[in-house]
Amino acid sequence: MARKRKGEPIHGWIILDKPEGMSSTQALSKVRRLLNAEKGGHGGTLDPLATGILPIALGEATKTVSYAMDGAKTYRFSVRWGERTSTDDREGEVIDRSDHRPTTEAIQGALPAFLGDLDQVPPQFSAIKIGGERAYDIAREGDVVDLASRTVRIDRFELVEQPDADHAVFEVDCGKGTYVRSLARDLAEALGTVGHVALLRRLRVGPFTLDGAISLDELATLEQGAAVERLLLPIETALDDIPALALTEAEAHRLRHGQTVALLTRQDRERLEALRGTGDGDGTVIALFGGKPVALARVEGAEVRPVRVLNL
Repeated sequence: MARKRKGEPIHGWIILDKPEGMSSTQALSKVRRLLNAEKGGHGGTLDPLATGILPIALGEATKTVSYAMDGAKTYRFSVRWGERTSTDDREGEVIDRSDHRPTTEAIQGALPAFLGDLDQVPPQFSAIKIGGERAYDIAREGDVVDLASRTVRIDRFELVEQPDADHAVFEVDCGKGTYVRSLARDLAEALGTVGHVALLRRLRVGPFTLDGAISLDELATLEQGAAVERLLLPIETALDDIPALALTEAEAHRLRHGQTVALLTRQDRERLEALRGTGDGDGTVIALFGGKPVALARVEGAEVRPVRVLNL
């Protein structure tokens, strides 16, 4: 006999302003407890050191987490010059020092080289798997991890302020897979010194920003029903960049049952034509009936095939 799940079937997104000192998994568990939610996941891991935007997917929204994680991200972070650490942030041990402190002019001159597509080697302490083991587990044992570089994208990299000679604050807009700790490490090296991330705050993940975020303390003060009504964002919020395809009732019924829908009439062709030139070109759509999401689907020729059915 299957064990009954605990919690209520809540579907949608809560945008959490994660506090420092808590892992993303711990933050997710706290949100689920506060809302008595049956099922949840998070869209993009934040290190315990980091604060800021952690999108929490509840219920059927968990089926759209990968789309949230693919979205562009914005970070504000502080670099501490003159000290390199084992983790490339302030939680690690200092493994190298330098007396050199870069000038404002030198920093501004170095930033353009980090824009666009660039090869980046992840930090030794990262969640990347090497032969089935997490890199951070290997690094904790004292072994050097041989991590391959990967291509990441940086769309904006700006110096915000320099509180003192030892610190500089930056903002960066970047794509999926970018490690801010690696960015700080590589920038320091390009400037003839060493450095690590002292503070890190995520300001945006795709369509999710701090404007709609809530802290755990604030969430704890709200009654469960009021919190859900006030804060829960629709599942399709994470799918802003994906074209929407309106369905008839019969088409929605077929997709909900995992069946392909054929679009063959003149009106159907007009619907398909309206989708061309939108989205990222891979044919993925969010299929809607009555304004509510039915499934993530893929358009292949004149057919719509369900990818992830949303049971709402």
